[in-house]
Amino acid sequence: MFGPFTKPTEVNPVITPNPAVAWEAYATFNPAAVVKDGKIFLLYRAEDATGRQEIGGHTSRLGLAESTDGLHFTRRATPVLYPDSDAQRQNEWPGGVEDPRIVETDDGTYVLTYTQWNGDVPRLAVATSRDLIHWTKHGPAFAKVAGGKYLRTESKSGAILSRVAGERIIATRVNGKYWMYLGVPDLRIATSDNLLDWTPLEDSSGQAIKVLSARPNSFDSWLVEAGPPALLTSRGILVLYNAGSLPSRTYSGGQALFDSRDPTKLIARSDSAFIKPTESYERTGQYTAGTTFVEGLVPFQGRWYLYYGTADSRVGVAVWDPH
Repeated sequence: MFGPFTKPTEVNPVITPNPAVAWEAYATFNPAAVVKDGKIFLLYRAEDATGRQEIGGHTSRLGLAESTDGLHFTRRATPVLYPDSDAQRQNEWPGGVEDPRIVETDDGTYVLTYTQWNGDVPRLAVATSRDLIHWTKHGPAFAKVAGGKYLRTESKSGAILSRVAGERIIATRVNGKYWMYLGVPDLRIATSDNLLDWTPLEDSSGQAIKVLSARPNSFDSWLVEAGPPALLTSRGILVLYNAGSLPSRTYSGGQALFDSRDPTKLIARSDSAFIKPTESYERTGQYTAGTTFVEGLVPFQGRWYLYYGTADSRVGVAVWDPH
């Protein structure tokens, strides 16, 4: 397991809504993280104050923030990914773009998985960039599979299997394919040849297979949902996942280990949450049951920095020093 992670009290939460800026006035949460040019960059979900006063009732855009120490962030004034008058508008309006995860390719292209939300069906989609600012949208990840059968199916939370190279998290092939853990309330798995077009692994009846599910009477008794990019380690594939608990409906974080030769094969999983809501800001906001919703994990200056959404309202950080 990775950890233990500690939450630095003097800086948390590290990103909060800015009432003076319309597109991020209501909530800022659920971030992806990447190290570039010696800085940590966060792509965070920002909600405006339009629409219904309920979860999912606002429009989300992705903002970009940077930090030289992983703790103090400077934000760009304008969002970098947002619903626009483009080919994806029917999938992204009025709900917007949500809950990103990010990896690199060997050649330095950034690959972003995110949720398109049009108020009808949430769809996992892919975008790419060379600079984190200008993005090319490639549309729903499963658009080309099986005659579009997954286009009417809810999909989200794409954690692409990657290796750690210095401070880079680089998408890596296993058995000749790229792999991605995804979904909720169970973890499912998909493969790709190009990181853009993905195919869920199915059983003999044509159903997407489940590789991790909720457990009764546990911290993950309600649901499991993919967290940051999965990491290829010397012990296997480490998957940090978000765990919903019943009856509280609190979100905490778990860790699971899969076979590095067979990414569908579960080896072990944590008995307890490695991160959970303990602070007031993790229970204050849109989701008062509490969340530590993990989405960004990067190695930086000898430590691991974990970025997470708190109560669907702010961004928190937790740090692990493995030395």
